[in-house]
Amino acid sequence: ICELDNGRDSESEESEEENLAQMSMIWIFSRRFQLSVPKLDSRRRVVQQVLNDLLQVSHSLFSDSFFPVLEKVIGVGSACEGWSPHMEEDVVYCMFVPLKPPPGHAFHLEPDTVGEMPQTSMRVRVELVCTCTGEQPDQNMLCFLHHSEEELKRNQETSLLHTLCTGPYLDGEKIALWFQTFVTSAWSVVPQSRHYNMKVLPSCRSCKMKLIKASGRSLFVETVFSVQQGDSDIFLSSQPTEAQFPPSTTWLESYAVAEAKFFRHVAMQAPPHSCHLKCLRLCARLLEGSGLSIYALKTAVMHLLTLIPLSEWQHRYFLMRVDDIMHYLRCCLEEKRLKHFFFGNEDMPEEISLTPGLQEAQPLNLFQYLAQDPTALTKALKEFDEL
Repeated sequence: ICELDNGRDSESEESEEENLAQMSMIWIFSRRFQLSVPKLDSRRRVVQQVLNDLLQVSHSLFSDSFFPVLEKVIGVGSACEGWSPHMEEDVVYCMFVPLKPPPGHAFHLEPDTVGEMPQTSMRVRVELVCTCTGEQPDQNMLCFLHHSEEELKRNQETSLLHTLCTGPYLDGEKIALWFQTFVTSAWSVVPQSRHYNMKVLPSCRSCKMKLIKASGRSLFVETVFSVQQGDSDIFLSSQPTEAQFPPSTTWLESYAVAEAKFFRHVAMQAPPHSCHLKCLRLCARLLEGSGLSIYALKTAVMHLLTLIPLSEWQHRYFLMRVDDIMHYLRCCLEEKRLKHFFFGNEDMPEEISLTPGLQEAQPLNLFQYLAQDPTALTKALKEFDEL
């Protein structure tokens, strides 16, 4: 019995030492990589309020015109998901502003056959529709189809086709310039102008803003224009990626809203003080400078959040989960295969709405380029091993 007790004491001491070593390591990581980002959520709310107030102004300012109707903003990207890999002063809060057609207009999404884009791309064709009939016809509005051109020109604002389109297609660059001009002129009207100076930064297809407080602290905001696909959480985005810069009438399919919704779902289901966001932030900082994209990392973590029970993401398992993420990415690199999270995924939470057929679709391989380029694969594996 004494031997058993001594054995248990010895195991207990070893376990305690191991726990202390792990906690020490977590503390070192937290200090070194600034893993705690508690201000992200409060600053996101500030940014959303600023944009929603600006949109309120736009609704009254453009009520008699035929510019796109600007819907309530949706926070997307790492800062709005709660794990931005950037230092606090460099965080960019990305907001989608969904566009709806104004009265007398309709949007029709068409596959883009003009350019050869690796990412799904579409064009938004704008079509005039009859407003003479309907349940509640607008008595003050002339029908673009059934009134003369001279009468329309004399009594009504120009149609969307003649302002923010190129040919019959919605133009992302024209929309960005229109919104940037509006923001500059409308800033003095919103309540936040009393607390922040605002500067519009250069951008072709989005509206980038820098909000500067009297203390000198800055907030960076990027407003991206989007068109929803049906009633799904899949949108078309005006903003191209760094690797792709298609024509201004080409809109790229984006899963950013669905991703943000997935992280909200995880936050509601996970135990208090879950470490999944800290894991993402740490791994993103570790991968900085390597050829592996942040999007590949996020995809890997989303897969693991459905494979590993959320109860196993408690803070005490932090180092184990980081190890799992890096091991999972290493295996994906070796196999030259990382499945897109929203294609053919049977573990999708019910509250995320996908376009028809997406869940049954063949999985899209994010590492397809590695399968086609042995040199790139060798380089990626070498960089990853050096981490």
